[in-house]
Amino acid sequence: MHPGYALHKWQTRRSLAEGPPMFSAFSSPTSDFTNVTEIALALEDNDKAIAAAGDVFWLLFGAVLVMFMQAGFALLEAGSVRAKNTKNILLKNTLDACIGAVLFWAFGFAFAFGGKGDALPFIGSNYFFLMDIDAPNGRNAVFKGGGYGFAFWTFQWAFSAAAATIVSGAVAERCRLSAYAVYTTIITGFIYPVIVHWVWSADGFLSAFKTTSNNAGEYDPDFGSNGMMDFAGSGVVHMTGGGAALVAAIILGPRKGRFDADGKVLPIKPHSTVLQAIGTFILWFGWYGFNCVSTLAFGGAAVAGRVAMNTTLAPAGGGLAMLACSMVMGEAPEVVAVLSGILGGLVAITAPCPVVDAWAALLIGSIGGVIVYGSSAMLKMMKVDDPLDASPIHFFAGAWGVISVGLFANKIATTTAYTITDTDPGYGGFFGDDGIQLGIQVLGVVLITLWTCGMSAIMFMTLKVTGMFRVSEEEEDMGLDESHHGGSAYDYGATGKVTA
Repeated sequence: MHPGYALHKWQTRRSLAEGPPMFSAFSSPTSDFTNVTEIALALEDNDKAIAAAGDVFWLLFGAVLVMFMQAGFALLEAGSVRAKNTKNILLKNTLDACIGAVLFWAFGFAFAFGGKGDALPFIGSNYFFLMDIDAPNGRNAVFKGGGYGFAFWTFQWAFSAAAATIVSGAVAERCRLSAYAVYTTIITGFIYPVIVHWVWSADGFLSAFKTTSNNAGEYDPDFGSNGMMDFAGSGVVHMTGGGAALVAAIILGPRKGRFDADGKVLPIKPHSTVLQAIGTFILWFGWYGFNCVSTLAFGGAAVAGRVAMNTTLAPAGGGLAMLACSMVMGEAPEVVAVLSGILGGLVAITAPCPVVDAWAALLIGSIGGVIVYGSSAMLKMMKVDDPLDASPIHFFAGAWGVISVGLFANKIATTTAYTITDTDPGYGGFFGDDGIQLGIQVLGVVLITLWTCGMSAIMFMTLKVTGMFRVSEEEEDMGLDESHHGGSAYDYGATGKVTA
């Protein structure tokens, strides 16, 4: 049960070929039931209608929470850059939602989830411009009407916007707006949807939900075991965004003044720790929608409860672990370290959240915090400037989250979360599995890395060669707000202090 769950399970879970039943049985006092069977059938139909409406509400509720994460990203990124670049980073965050909505409507969703009946293991092939997505009798209408298809698209759009937003933090303070428009279009419209199709559609070659070609409703993952298990997107969303961010930061180069001639890191302080903290808490809040609502059905409350618990423990462990790392290394106790650790823990738990126990969630999140600290230090040694640690948080911690499924997945929880009927499903190696599931998880990490980083390298190198990628040194010194966006985000008086 994950964001691609509906493409197969919605059809087998409900029989709504003519759309969701209405409450017609009780719409008139003159309704004449001749026997108990008719009454029972009417009650069953109305129960189905209530359940269907509940599923639509559940998805819309999750979509709103995930959409609100864009506010968290905006505040976190604005606080992490210098004041002279605030409007630039906020504009990019805003456009991520706008551009992403149009692209995901036109073809992103089709590439991600199209293919039922035209099975393609690499990329989707129908639902362009959302044609027939919610039509009860339309071509390839797997959602069967009732608004579920529209709600599902809205939920998935919010996910795609999050993946694109990750990159803007890595190229902050020195990337041209035109280059931003190009890369966010390609990531949202092509790079990200292809990975979604691999892992979350019923046709993808990595999917845990790939079904037999005879439409018998039986699961048949290409690589055996359960296929790649990535419940809410440690790999699909975060490795994709984080991998693109890593490649972008490497090709674009560091901000002016970030490293001295000997490669020593020079401090460039963020302009508002307050915005960083508020943004992080909003992201944590929205993450409950990101993870819990990936059950995609109101009836998945038992799974959602476990997910919520783990989505609380993992970031707590990540924040504490990263603070401990920084203090052990002789650094002052900084709130920014805790914030980055929290995000690393959240990213790490996003894949295993429904299949691990509480102690494992705490451990996975804590290791995620350590990975963020270590990978951030490694990139600085390599003179890679990632102002928001986007790649340590999303790419490296995301890879760990995917792999952790193959180590810590509880057999009973896995069977429940993925509705597996196999008598011996794959689960975590620490629980006695033969290692096949771990191998599939590692394979998923490798393939996502190759696709994302390879496509991103082509895209960003093209932008660099054509001179579209980076602003001039003069513009960078001045700040992008003044040089590109009509003036500062803040009103400074004659004293040089903020007056509004």
